[in-house]
Amino acid sequence: SCSRAKDVTMPAKVPVNFFPPRSPVVDLFRGQLDHAEQLRQGSEIVLYFFYAPWCGHSIAARGEIERVASSLSDQVLFVAVNCWWNQGKCRKQKHFFYFPVIHLYHRSFGPIEYKGPMSAVYIEKFVRRVMTPLLYISSRSKLLDFLSNYEPGVVGFFEFNASPQPPGYLTFFTSALHSLKKDYLGTIRFGVVTDKRVAEEISLVHSGSVYLHRHANTSLIYPKDIMNFTAENICKWALENREMLIRWLRPHGGKSLLLNNELKKGPALLIFIPYNPLEEIHPLLDEITKVALEYHKCNKSQAAEPHLQHVGDSDSPAFDPSVPDAHLQFSQTFPIAKYPCCNTVVLPQWHSISRTHNVCELCVNQTLGVKPNKVHVPRCNFLEIEAALDSFYLQEHTFFQVISNTIECSNFLSFYSPFSYYTACCRTVNRHFLSFIGSEKTIFQTPKVAFSSHGKKDNTQFSIPHIEDRNCFIPDLNISSTNITGLSCRTNKTLNLYLLDSNLFWIYAERLGASRSTHLKEFAAIVDLKEEVHYVLDQNQSLVGPTLENFIKNFSVLYSPLKRHLVDDPSVHSHEEHTVTEVTTNTFHETVFLSAKNVLLLYYAQWCGFCASLNHIFIQLARLLPPDSFTVARIDVTRNDLPWEFMTDRLPTILFFPHQRKEQSVKFPEDFSVNLPNLLKFILHHSSHSSSEPCTKECLQKESLLQQGHISHLEREIQRLRSEISALHQAHDQLEAQLSEARREEQRLQQQKHTLEKQHKTLQLHNEQLQATYDQKNQELLEMAEKLQELADASENLLKENALLRILVAARGGKLQSKDEIKEPLQSEQTLSEDNDISLSTAPAALEEKRIDNIDTIETEHNENRTE
Repeated sequence: SCSRAKDVTMPAKVPVNFFPPRSPVVDLFRGQLDHAEQLRQGSEIVLYFFYAPWCGHSIAARGEIERVASSLSDQVLFVAVNCWWNQGKCRKQKHFFYFPVIHLYHRSFGPIEYKGPMSAVYIEKFVRRVMTPLLYISSRSKLLDFLSNYEPGVVGFFEFNASPQPPGYLTFFTSALHSLKKDYLGTIRFGVVTDKRVAEEISLVHSGSVYLHRHANTSLIYPKDIMNFTAENICKWALENREMLIRWLRPHGGKSLLLNNELKKGPALLIFIPYNPLEEIHPLLDEITKVALEYHKCNKSQAAEPHLQHVGDSDSPAFDPSVPDAHLQFSQTFPIAKYPCCNTVVLPQWHSISRTHNVCELCVNQTLGVKPNKVHVPRCNFLEIEAALDSFYLQEHTFFQVISNTIECSNFLSFYSPFSYYTACCRTVNRHFLSFIGSEKTIFQTPKVAFSSHGKKDNTQFSIPHIEDRNCFIPDLNISSTNITGLSCRTNKTLNLYLLDSNLFWIYAERLGASRSTHLKEFAAIVDLKEEVHYVLDQNQSLVGPTLENFIKNFSVLYSPLKRHLVDDPSVHSHEEHTVTEVTTNTFHETVFLSAKNVLLLYYAQWCGFCASLNHIFIQLARLLPPDSFTVARIDVTRNDLPWEFMTDRLPTILFFPHQRKEQSVKFPEDFSVNLPNLLKFILHHSSHSSSEPCTKECLQKESLLQQGHISHLEREIQRLRSEISALHQAHDQLEAQLSEARREEQRLQQQKHTLEKQHKTLQLHNEQLQATYDQKNQELLEMAEKLQELADASENLLKENALLRILVAARGGKLQSKDEIKEPLQSEQTLSEDNDISLSTAPAALEEKRIDNIDTIETEHNENRTE
């Protein structure tokens, strides 16, 4: 019976070294995870590189890991583990969904997974952060540098004079490692201060206090009385309360919602700069940081946080230790009255035909009798602004129909507090002067101010700090030059700022409109996902602070002068004449709207199979229509951006633009099949005049000329088609002759095939006979080999017996010689003792004869054996 053969599985090949033998990386290519754990016990910092030998990402990251290991091998142990071999412990114990995977251990703490770019500089930067998670701050200047960074900073104060490790220090150290474990970008920087005088600059008095610095909001001190002082709680508190003015985006290259989730938050300013994380100085990044700080600096006044103010300003008297009670002096002399809490209100047009608006500056003020506390200063918040707006709109009629070229201010009491009142300063301006930035200098440049008091007189001496640091227009306040300070709080078009490394993610910049031929990879773009627009900063301008400021201000104004950027297809650059014109974003307006021809436009995509099947129809249509009156074009909607009014959600889509009514484009009916007759009928129907007005003589002449042109063009096409038909007939005859020749050749080949098949059968029979003869001769050779083997065995036995006989002959010869030696003393002995004892001499003689007989018997047997 025939049984099914078993499946044969080829065993996996034994793995080989993934890293070179002389590499500083310990390569456990057999997946020895237990050995890796043993190596970790003897090292302070260990990096595990889990890889799969076949993985392209692992192969690409191998060189990067080697570069990092070559610079840090004396401080960090680098271990690579093959986690793909099925017999290794790593494959059995670890279950990774991707490769490679990098884990770091700081002594017993870990694993800290690295999820950043697989680039040597980024990996080395992260490893160094794990090596030293805390930055030692020894002086005021280093504290200032630490706090001026754009990344959030957490500072811990610990006195080391009492013990080697003061209480809470290890907990704070572990919290820094927890931060790296939860945030692989390392956006929170941790520092430690040991000098009490330096700690006092940020209001840290007691050892074990933790301080979170923020630029645009109030800095915080860890609430020990509310939360337990644990590493997890410190890390959670810092992550929840951190301030993100600028955020790095590092897409990993696979499918991800990272960009989508960030762009959904609102308009985003994407800045691409070349970045090396190992460099200590980044001038361009520092300049961008200053712009971001100014943009988010909604409250320049820091009266509520006097300590932070003098830390940020080296000229402050607080830096002079010789000044007694520096903090108290600073808080008392700080000019709080200079920054009122204000908001701009634009009133609607007071008349339908008017093109003017009343713009009012609404400010919250405090009465003379109330002086803010030195420590708990009331802060201006949005609730106060909202209350002020409520009161303002209730009295809107007072400011609605006022027309004045000067600033008129009015005061009215608050409905919520008897100690507060509001000031509204208004002026009438034209609509085209309205903007959040440019109008400030234009509108409120006059020094004349007329007051109409609805409540108390304006006295801004004791105004509380404002939340929006603006060039406000209250009297006695200087109007500074145009800037973006606090602009994020003065407009509804607030931007989120993001940074991307152009060395890694330049492809995103190219997709947004960056030039591919540029050598300097610096680029900035604003993307507004809600409005479905994006704007590009001119690459001819250098990416510096003032350029970015103007870019942000132009986007933030009420009527933005920025021009929407439309992505063009870079592959279409040819200006040659084609039958079907290829339209791009840059040529769309010129080809479709500015052209004096009728335009038939096809929307298509590279992935659309049905679109490709229409190509030959449009080529024929373009040849039939007169080129001086009609243009047949197409546009790839996946590579070109279109104005929103011409977008479509269905492919293919065919639009017809009549030359006299381009704004009245007509769509080809979807229920009609797309073929040449239907397209001609559609074009001729919509290209004719559908006006209800009677046609004039000039119109009739143009129409007749047009018809004659069509007729002559069609006659030329018919003549051309007839010539093509005759050429096709000739080609048909030639093809028939070639086919007949091919048939004859096929018959000849068939005969050769039959002959070859017969020869093949004869050769196959001869082959079988030869195979049978070969088997027979092979069997005979096997039998002869067996006989030869038997003869060889017999010969070997004879040789062994011959050697034994030689030994016996030698022994026999020795015994015969000894016999002759014995006989001589026996005969002398017998002669001497013959007379004395006959009986005694007889016995030995008998014994000797017996021995002689035995020797003769042995010799006889030996001779017989030799004979045989």
